Amino acid sequence: MKDLQSERDFRNLPIDRVGVRGVRYPITVLDREHKEQPTVALVNMYVELPKEFRGTHMSRFIEILNHYRWRIHTMKVIEILKKMMEALPSHSTHIELSFPFFKEKRAPISKVESLMSYDVEVRASLYENNKHDMVLQVSVPVMTLCPCSKEISEKGAHNQRTMVKVAVRFSKLVWIEDIISVVESCASCDLFSLLKREDEKFVMDKAYDNPVFVEDLVREVALLLKKDGRINWFRVEAESFESIHNHNAYAMIEMRV
Repeated sequence: MKDLQSERDFRNLPIDRVGVRGVRYPITVLDREHKEQPTVALVNMYVELPKEFRGTHMSRFIEILNHYRWRIHTMKVIEILKKMMEALPSHSTHIELSFPFFKEKRAPISKVESLMSYDVEVRASLYENNKHDMVLQVSVPVMTLCPCSKEISEKGAHNQRTMVKVAVRFSKLVWIEDIISVVESCASCDLFSLLKREDEKFVMDKAYDNPVFVEDLVREVALLLKKDGRINWFRVEAESFESIHNHNAYAMIEMRV
């Protein structure tokens, strides 16, 4: 049958990214405590389409995923990009993986165990000169308590859930758990899936004793990331879902180390 995608295109316009999005697929990620953790990712795969080609072969993206079925590992991302480069004529290939990561946590007083979930993204690109780029992003929910409201109120202070997103480029392996620990150590208090009454008291007291603005939070996280010799670039974002305002508070720091 006629291959329409391979027809020559005369509009003289390359396409930066073309491919498939929203592919749900089982993958395996590194887990510091258990070595590996199975999860399910939403996968996006793209190539840069040269100006002379009308289209790309979408089925080949899925064929590459199926080649690795049950063996797709975050450590094989660059290998998958190379397979894409071989199968689809392109100057660059790109892949994005979004998945939940689960971590066991103990409540602070009762010590009851539960699983916390964190949203993780891996974004990677490979270029025809064999250079590659990879970014790991982890979203960590925490509690923040407003220093200003504590200062002006005689009966308490407002607190809220805050989402912190940390994206890093690195020269040596950075564990997902490392990023989680850094963020949680800088918040008013970390979050738990399961708390007993005595744990709730501990969490509220700890937050009250550690008030932070979103500005404080991104600065403290950035200071710790700067000290990590494995990391050569990072971006820290904090968005506070305010409990007494009809808007969110936001801060961001991006830095090459």
